[in-house]
Amino acid sequence: MDRLKDKVAIVFGAGPNIGGTIAHFLAREGARVCVTDVKEEAAREAADFITARGGQAFGMVGDARNNEDVERIVAQTVERYGRLDIAVNMAGRVHWSDVLSMKLDDWHDAVGSFATAGLLTTQHSAKAMLACGASGSIIHLLSTAAHFGEADGAAYCAAKAALLNFARSAAMDLAHRGIRVNTVTPCSMEHQLWTTMRDEMFDRDWKQPERHGFYSRQEYLDQLPLRRFPRASDLAWATVFLASDESACMTGVDIPVDAGLRFKYPTWTPGKHAPVDIREYARNTKVTRYGEAQENLTDLLGDPN
Repeated sequence: MDRLKDKVAIVFGAGPNIGGTIAHFLAREGARVCVTDVKEEAAREAADFITARGGQAFGMVGDARNNEDVERIVAQTVERYGRLDIAVNMAGRVHWSDVLSMKLDDWHDAVGSFATAGLLTTQHSAKAMLACGASGSIIHLLSTAAHFGEADGAAYCAAKAALLNFARSAAMDLAHRGIRVNTVTPCSMEHQLWTTMRDEMFDRDWKQPERHGFYSRQEYLDQLPLRRFPRASDLAWATVFLASDESACMTGVDIPVDAGLRFKYPTWTPGKHAPVDIREYARNTKVTRYGEAQENLTDLLGDPN
């Protein structure tokens, strides 16, 4: 439980799923954590969750795409805790549209937001790490969209790919200064079963979207060799590893946390050989907040049958 003892971290993005879980796990391993979000309630709730369990944390409101906000967050974290060792960034805006219908404002918002947040969180965090003599670790959360083309996802794919190669370049710029920059790539997440995909899962007035690139949860599950979706805790453990000295000789690396999706042969469908019904999967799924199980998904939404 002391893998990050005496280290200080900032997590940009503090919702109860990915960002909040990462912040919780960093704190459990001994880090003092600043959790930030564009919503004050989300940042405060994440910090309260951590402190209620004996960790050290405080929340701040800020937009990782805004230079003044990031500068202020980093400065106040250093002022409070005396140093900075870890920065985790998962900020950005998602827009879905096919190329022919893409609005220029949406394109600028998506492509600019992920890359801009990557630059600002890296730049200000690295400067603070150098000022306090830390051998720091900066971690950016990506998506399979950074590695593949997706119909209706031109802006999102371009944005995440930009962040991936930004992180690689930043890793080279900062390596001789003792600061590492790495990335973590999830695919579609388990918590989406009770957030964005709940109507599809439980047939509640759900209609097939017009998006050409849409896929059902069953279709997605059928492509996962490990036969399950990644959970927020899976991403958190990968982030803890990259934040710790256990990965001290790793920089410019991307860790896929995707149940084997990226490396399977494209035409192989695991679900045809080891079938898992998505409704049965849902019955056995626990809703989690900050990485802790709360209740069964079927207790929350009802039985899909």
